[in-house]
Amino acid sequence: MRRDSAKVADFAKRHHVPHWYTDATELIADKEVDAVYIATPPAQHMQYAIEALKAGKPVYVEKPMATSYAECLSMISAAEQSGQKLWVAYYRRAIPYFLKVKELLDKGEIGNVQSVNVRFFRAPSASDLNPENHVWRVKKDIAGGGYFYDMAPHTIDILQFLLGNFEQVNGTVSNTAGLYEVEDTVSASFRFASGVVGAGVWCYASNKIEEEDTIEIRGTKGVIRFSTFAFTPIELVNAETGGVIFSIAPPQHVQQPLIQAIVDELHGKGTCPSTAETAAHTSWVIDKIFGKI
Repeated sequence: MRRDSAKVADFAKRHHVPHWYTDATELIADKEVDAVYIATPPAQHMQYAIEALKAGKPVYVEKPMATSYAECLSMISAAEQSGQKLWVAYYRRAIPYFLKVKELLDKGEIGNVQSVNVRFFRAPSASDLNPENHVWRVKKDIAGGGYFYDMAPHTIDILQFLLGNFEQVNGTVSNTAGLYEVEDTVSASFRFASGVVGAGVWCYASNKIEEEDTIEIRGTKGVIRFSTFAFTPIELVNAETGGVIFSIAPPQHVQQPLIQAIVDELHGKGTCPSTAETAAHTSWVIDKIFGKI
């Protein structure tokens, strides 16, 4: 489905798709459609997810799950009432790179985990510098916030996957460059239910020469360093091994492993690691950072 009939017709022709729509409701109602993938901006996630669930279709929705934790709860309620599955596209949970980090942690390679530190700095894009060309990701009514809403949820979710649920979260947001109306810089401190503490800084208006994408998890015996987006080599440092590097490239199609897990679950062969409940928890963290709850 796409609102532009010429573009959706062209896509359908090139990919040998027999049916296409310019209205989402018509697609959802199509009896030949077994499941619905919602890839709209976040402001429409709840509307279409609930519509598809009520139509008896399992749903795979893009991240963040919605623009607020409250919307997430409404989506979960709709899934429960319909008896249908609801998954969210936090696909890093199924990518070998991040599964390796989890393996190292689970094996106790850095001992008992004590702290985590996140540093993400990115320079403005060309569109950020021109108000007439601002993308939807910096429009609050469409995205829910700025780039943090679009990108940082991946980091928050993978930390939840690796370290368990967040228990306490505090945050501060600011617009430091004035390129658009929403925030461009965010800091947060948090504690996990396990007792692990952490902090993070995200800046989307940084200088080009000091761009960074680093997650550092420290424990009683060592440290693991890796990235959310760059897939930099995983670095493990501890007393037994000294320093070890694991270079694991992303899959050709980054969402494919998680989508395969969804297909497997639909066929009763496994369980997808990214559920509506885990995704809603990530949105709860975001709302806490922004002081919404």
